[in-house]
Amino acid sequence: MNKEELTAMVARILADMDHQPLAKGGDYRPTAPQPEKKTGDHEPGDFVPDVTDLDLRRLYLVEDPAQGEAFQKLKLRTPARLGCGRAGARYRTLTMLRFRADHAAAQDAVFSQVSPDFASRNGMTEVRTQCRDKDEYLTRPDKGRRFDEENQAKIRAAVSGNPVVQLVVGDGLSSAAIEANAMDCLDAIREGLQVRGINPGTPIFVRYCRVGAGDAVGDVTGCQLVCVLVGERPGLVTDKSMSAYLTYRPRTGVSESSRTVVSNIHAQGTPAVEAGAHIAGLIETILKKQVSGVGLHLEEGA
Repeated sequence: MNKEELTAMVARILADMDHQPLAKGGDYRPTAPQPEKKTGDHEPGDFVPDVTDLDLRRLYLVEDPAQGEAFQKLKLRTPARLGCGRAGARYRTLTMLRFRADHAAAQDAVFSQVSPDFASRNGMTEVRTQCRDKDEYLTRPDKGRRFDEENQAKIRAAVSGNPVVQLVVGDGLSSAAIEANAMDCLDAIREGLQVRGINPGTPIFVRYCRVGAGDAVGDVTGCQLVCVLVGERPGLVTDKSMSAYLTYRPRTGVSESSRTVVSNIHAQGTPAVEAGAHIAGLIETILKKQVSGVGLHLEEGA
């Protein structure tokens, strides 16, 4: 067989691979009816290209339940994995696939990066902590709370004077949370502060950011209050949960109890815009009371 014959044979084989496989000399047909693909709302048992499209609050897989209607109403109030059903002593296939998909999304949120142009696209200066990469960020939390001299200089150049409020966006442990929520929340905070006559200052973006990085920002800027929007450690309910940490008189070594926290900022929790409006009100209260964290609750009589 010469080169031309070999080339022709390979071409015929590749052309045949584009067709459905043959079974006993006839066209391939599945041996059982197959579910149709749906593009809208899905019901339990439907074929879906992505199992994460299913709403866990409506996914009830128990066969012949004693009080199915009441249990379904209960499920609408929580994203918890209730009423998952079973196949013998095991989880149902759909239940296991959804669990693995949500777990994979949580892992991706931790290990992925906020897009390189995030800060510039949103008009912020990007600085980074002492962490060199994501691996060091995950293994050395202490470095995620500090800045080297170069990045301290970047912060000074980006922030003029000693601001009353310094807004910080940090990637944290969920890049997906920041991409999904940070700017909507930040815009609502800035608008809320302006309405209250408080200068929102110039926000900065911190890569490889731990919550304590806000204290280091306080050291550099001398601000009265720092508000850090940071991606939280993702769970199985959502990989897009963000929190806001507000600290009055931030400085390195401040106690964790000195922070006021607004958590669960995401589509299934507190929406980003609503959270931003609430945070602006909290900032005003903290500046008036001159205390945050546990001290603020004691001051308020909570």
